[in-house]
Amino acid sequence: MASYTHEEFELSQKHEDILGKRALLLQQMEAHYEQQKAKKKQQRLMSQAAKERNAQILKDLQNAEKNLQTRQLLHPDIINLETHYWASVERKLPEWEQYLLGKGQPPVSETGRLLRQQKLKTRQQDPSPAQCKGKPPRPKPR
Repeated sequence: MASYTHEEFELSQKHEDILGKRALLLQQMEAHYEQQKAKKKQQRLMSQAAKERNAQILKDLQNAEKNLQTRQLLHPDIINLETHYWASVERKLPEWEQYLLGKGQPPVSETGRLLRQQKLKTRQQDPSPAQCKGKPPRPKPR
């Protein structure tokens, strides 16, 4: 009979340990459940905020689309000028391509040559500083 009381005591101890572990697990499960609940609430709030942002973006896009549809078109003369400009650029591009790629000199047109010749003539006609009488030029401010 003494052995039964000792076994009962050990079983009682094991039972108490099990009940303690059970209580600890229940507390952990409660904490985990509360965390899950809080996380779901946060996700719900974030989802609602995202829906509101998306609705606002959609509204802004619709307004922009409406504004683009109702925007006045350019005057035909301006469109014509723009078309001629880009056609001119496309015609001149092969001449300028090497220069734009950094592999050559800029092309010289007839008007460019004439302008350079005129500049040279005006320089030759201008009196040299030694021939000028009067005050010397003022120094440039720093």
